Amino acid sequence: MNDELHIVGFQIGRETYGVPITSLHEIVRVPEITAVPDAPEYLEGVINLRGKIVSVMDLRKRFGEKQASLKKRNRILVVEHSGRLAGLIVDSATEVLKIPSEDVEPAPAAFQEGGLNCVTGLGKVRGRLIVLLDMTKLLAPASLLQESGKTESKTGKAEARGAAAAK
Repeated sequence: MNDELHIVGFQIGRETYGVPITSLHEIVRVPEITAVPDAPEYLEGVINLRGKIVSVMDLRKRFGEKQASLKKRNRILVVEHSGRLAGLIVDSATEVLKIPSEDVEPAPAAFQEGGLNCVTGLGKVRGRLIVLLDMTKLLAPASLLQESGKTESKTGKAEARGAAAAK
């Protein structure tokens, strides 16, 4: 039996990315977004999607694009992860792709070292590469940042105590 990976392809800049079709809830036009105070820069805010509050992340900003302005073609991919809905702003939703498992390569080590640990692999489709994203790692950056912040603050306190003891 030939295993296939079913993904939803979307554009950010010139690149095509993909997320598993099983995690996609729906694709919507970008409505008015309510800003949330003290949110990371890439977290645009929240939307009311038929009575459900959905947090919205701008993937262009999350991937480091500085000039991310909304255009008519932008869409929000509403994905379900761990029982919760989240919105991902993308330049455009392009296609549903079926990629044979033998055409998926693991993510290069440079991606892991460069902090792009949300990339699970690269799919080869008709001569082009599709960057496959891990929803767990993509949607959990805030908790990861909090974890690293806790570690730094503990080290900082220890260093401060050490400096005080040295006086």
